Amino acid sequence: MILVDTGLPAGTPEEVPDENSAAYTGKDICSYMEAFAALGYKPEQVTKILLTHKHSDYSGELRSFPNAKIYVNADEMSVAELQGIPNLVPVQCTDGAYHEFPACQKIGEGIYFIKAKGHTNGNSIIIVELDGLFYMIHGDITYVDEALYENKLSVVYDDLAAARETLDRVRAFIRNHPTVYCGTHTPQDYENLEARRVMDLDHPVETIFEEYDFGSAKASGKYVCSICGYVYDPAEHDGVAF
Repeated sequence: MILVDTGLPAGTPEEVPDENSAAYTGKDICSYMEAFAALGYKPEQVTKILLTHKHSDYSGELRSFPNAKIYVNADEMSVAELQGIPNLVPVQCTDGAYHEFPACQKIGEGIYFIKAKGHTNGNSIIIVELDGLFYMIHGDITYVDEALYENKLSVVYDDLAAARETLDRVRAFIRNHPTVYCGTHTPQDYENLEARRVMDLDHPVETIFEEYDFGSAKASGKYVCSICGYVYDPAEHDGVAF
């Protein structure tokens, strides 16, 4: 059994969004390992984990799989998030180019580990070929499908130029191959997987906004610049909103 990424470590506090939040990923339903068990699997069954990148929402439960070899881009091996974790296997991506991508490693029949630097310096993409389709499991190339349609970078990156090159390669690959685009931070991506929906860059899937109850929280009356993040508090100034 091969697993791609793991979730946040158990005990991670639930997000409480406010005017300083750069993003909000939603209300917690259960922990990653609870969800894994609910699918009917046991950690001991997993023999390989393919890690797309270091961030804790992808690497947080690596220690929970005692029998798994953990495949990591060699450029990511020294990061703090992975120190002390056993069974790490550095992936050098020495199998040459994979279509639009210059470096890959074949992990198994139809399973490819691909360098995709940008979001992190060791960021990677997993592509699974099955029944004529290419399932692209990409981590955080984009957080939402709308960014892919509009050709916009993820909001976090270690290397801006590399992130732009990677996104360009992703979009070129999608135009040339029937691709099911699978990420983790938007409901569209598990919908893509369930429906085997081939990504069409020229015909975006309609965005449907979910209503969310933030409880008894009241508006702060402050304003946040979407460009620089500056928080304007009328109480500290002349009271004129802009």
